[in-house]
This record gives sequence, C-alpha cells and structure tokens, in this order.
Amino acid sequence: MKSEIDRRRPSVTTRERPKPLRAPEITPDGGLPVANFDWHPVVGRAAVKRWLNLAVVLSRGAVDALMIVAAFLAAYRLRASIDLFSAFQEPSRTTYEIMLAVVVVTLLVTFNLVGLYNLRRGVSRVDQFYRVSAAVSIGLVLSIALNSMLLGNRFIYSRQMLIIGWILCIGLVTVGRFVHGEVVGVLRTREVARDRLLVIGAGKTGSLVLETIARSPWLGYEIVGVLRHGQNGQAALGEETIGGFPILGDDTQLATLTRQYSIDEVIVALTGTPHEEVLRLAQGLIEQPVNIKVYPDTFQLITNNELSLDDLGGLPMVSVRNVALRGWNRVVKRVMDVALSAFILTMISPLLVLLATLIKLTSPGPVFHLQERVGHDGRFFLCIKLRSMAVGAEDSTGPVWARPDDPRRTGLGRFMRRYSLDELPQFVNVLLGEMSIVGPRPERPHFVEQFSQSIPGYAYRHHEKAGITGWAQVNGLRGNTSIEERTRYDLYYVENWSPLFDIKIIVKTIWLVLRPDGNAY
Repeated sequence: MKSEIDRRRPSVTTRERPKPLRAPEITPDGGLPVANFDWHPVVGRAAVKRWLNLAVVLSRGAVDALMIVAAFLAAYRLRASIDLFSAFQEPSRTTYEIMLAVVVVTLLVTFNLVGLYNLRRGVSRVDQFYRVSAAVSIGLVLSIALNSMLLGNRFIYSRQMLIIGWILCIGLVTVGRFVHGEVVGVLRTREVARDRLLVIGAGKTGSLVLETIARSPWLGYEIVGVLRHGQNGQAALGEETIGGFPILGDDTQLATLTRQYSIDEVIVALTGTPHEEVLRLAQGLIEQPVNIKVYPDTFQLITNNELSLDDLGGLPMVSVRNVALRGWNRVVKRVMDVALSAFILTMISPLLVLLATLIKLTSPGPVFHLQERVGHDGRFFLCIKLRSMAVGAEDSTGPVWARPDDPRRTGLGRFMRRYSLDELPQFVNVLLGEMSIVGPRPERPHFVEQFSQSIPGYAYRHHEKAGITGWAQVNGLRGNTSIEERTRYDLYYVENWSPLFDIKIIVKTIWLVLRPDGNAY
C-alpha cells in the first residue's frame, strides 16, 4: 500500500480490483452534502439494507444446500458403481431421500451455529476452508445420529459412501462459497448494499485504514469521512482531507455526525490512545445502531484482539498474550519442517540444477550467494541463496535494500527474484536446523542493529527460528516495506502459531509466488 503518507507501506490485500472507492464530494463550505441516504422513498435505507443482507445470507444457504445435495448424490452414484470392500446395499429411494434431507438440514443448522452465516468481511479462503471442514465434520456426525433415531432398521450405514460424501461435501461447499463470495464482492464493488463508514484518526494509523479500504471496494464500505482526535490523530494544520476523504470535524461531534450521515460502522484508528478514551467514544454511540471496530496500535495489542477470559481463584483474568511455540509445539513444528523440506528439495532438485547451470552460463561468479543473517536467539548463520546479482554488488555501497529496477541484478536474477526462485536453497538451511519453513524473515546484522534500536519489540522476533516465508510476507510486507508493520505481523505469528496456521501461510505463499506482487524485486 503506497501513498504520500508512507510510500514504503505495501497493501496487505493481494487481490486487485479495477475500481477503487471514490471519496465523497465536498461542498463549498468544506462539508459533505446532506443528501437523502434512503435507497427507497417509502421503505427507507435501513430496511432495504436489512433485506439485502438477508438476501446474501439466504443465497449463501441455498448455495450450501445445493452443494450438499450434489455431494451426496455423487457419493451415492460412486458407491453404487465401485465396490472396494463389500457389496453396496442400496436403500429405497424414499429412505435415501429422508437421509439426504436430514443431512442437509443438520449441516445447515450446524453451519449457522458455528457462525458460517455471519456476514464477515475479508475472511481468507484458507480460513473459510478450515471452518467449512470443521462444520461439515461435526454436522455429519450429528446427521448420522439423527438418521439412526428416525429410520431405525431402515438406516443403511455405508462407510465408503460417508467418506466419499464427506470429502465431496467439503470440496463442493468450499467452492460454492468461493463463487458466492466473488459474486457478492462484485455487487459491493458496484455499490450495492455498502455500509457507510466513519474513521476516527487523521494520522498515520487512520491513513493506513483508509488506504486499505479504498483499495478493497469488494469489502462493501463507503467511506464518508474522517474525524480528528486530539494531537494523536490530528492531520497537518489546515488540511481538509486525508487520502482524498474529507475531515468532518473532531470526535466530540461523533454522535451528531454519525446520526447526520447515517453511519453504519465506525473504525477507531488511533495511536497511543488510552483505553478510557476508546471506551468514551464507544459509550457516545451506545444509543445508535452503529458497529464499532478498533484498529490496534502497532505494539499496543499484538494478539489480534482475541482475548481469553480465565479464572484465577475466583478472580476473572483476561489473557492477552500466550506464547504458542513452546514445549511439544516446537517438536511438531520441527517434524513438519524436516518432512516438508526434504520432500520439497527432492521435488525441486532438477529445477535447482537447471538454475545453477543457467547462472554459470549467463554471468561470471559462483552459483550460490552465502549471506550472513541473524537467526534464532540472535545467532548468526549463512543464508543460502541462488546468486541473482553481480559479484561485489555492495562493495561500494555497503548493505542496502534492493529496489525496483535495481541495476545490480543479472538478467536471470530479475526472473528468479520475481518468482522467489533464488530463495529455494534455503530449504537446506531448514534441514540444518538454522531456519524454519514459516517464521519471521531473517535480516542482516547491519539492519538488525538499526531496527532493534528504533522499533519496540523487534528483538523479540528472534526468539523463534527465521523462516523462508512468513505471515508478514503473505500479507504484502516484503522487500523495502514498513519494518514496523512487518514486525507486528511477525509477533502475531509467534504468539498465535498452530500447524494449521503454518499450512495456511504455505498455501498463500504458493499463490503469491504464482502471482507475484510489486514488492518482489
């Protein structure tokens, strides 16, 4: 995400849409025109919006039901034609229709109970797949129990058909939801059923929120304007807009402006603001039907707002920080690293030989470039890369960041760096135990010394092994980008690690390698 405010900050959204959000027009007196925000002259905007949201939920449910039926009809046909272990005892048509109806209803109810019909914006496809997989698994167990009670002896239980149906159901429901999400995104891009948004904070954090939303019209927001908040969120003196959006006033006018412009959602994007101030802002809107979200300061809250309530001898305790990579989790992660890196090195060995040969033929110098990096607990190690720059590229300048159209790159190096092929030998570092497949990216000692002095919490990222890819990188924070934001993502990964989280990052990395962004240089 690049702007005049922070040209080094990339967008955390990797999808691109052709049509960005437009800032509302400003009247000669500097404000927004007080227009009629009702979409229908009789029903009113709020009612129409409720009906549209209901239509989205119902259409999603209809798509789910259709995919469930298709999955189990296909499973029935496949089981009837394939006898792997035993002959198929075909139930009567009426019995199977009852069984299928119970499965559909049970799964839809389960989907609703686990929150799959809540209207959430910006959920990644990998997360959707995880949630659908869990909901289908739970729902099928419940449907088996219900069918057994309803049908009694007529219930014919086929393990092969159940397994086939389970796999097909997860796959088809996930694909159906992807397609449905794309359709909803297109409608939102065309300004259908958008929520009117007000951002509190005219500083750097507010600018980040505005830029992200403006570049993501499929999220379904219409940015009405921005409010200042004291010195922390105040824009430069005399500025009437920020990022092309009007500054409507300060947060003392929040309740009035929210009512005046029919605001649906308020995002508090402030830096270093006491929680009492945030609570005061929320209390000011308690009588209005407005959603409130808080964007955490870079180091104010690392744990993605997922707080857990514990009990300590009868005293309520809120846990805001849990270090995930400890004990057996480290063993699990190491086993995953060794198994995956060994498999990947075996599969890519022909490609490595080809690239090594091309490097030798196209430019003088060694095939590999060994660069000192800072890893686990601050220990130095030699990071192995395929050489993509001319020999002695930094002899005259010292350590510097790569930049777009960097003249130090070789012809083949441009291609390798665009698709991250120069990073492939680092799987050897993983096997040696110096790195992990997923983790904070290692930096050179020169830069680590600088960042440790200027960025709070930066040194903590070295408490874990460095990675070939990481949570920051799959969110667009790679290359010469904001180190503060990158550190925040790295710390979030460390404190929220799980095997599924690693798999999610690996899947997103593969997708980004196939569709490289502008920061791959």
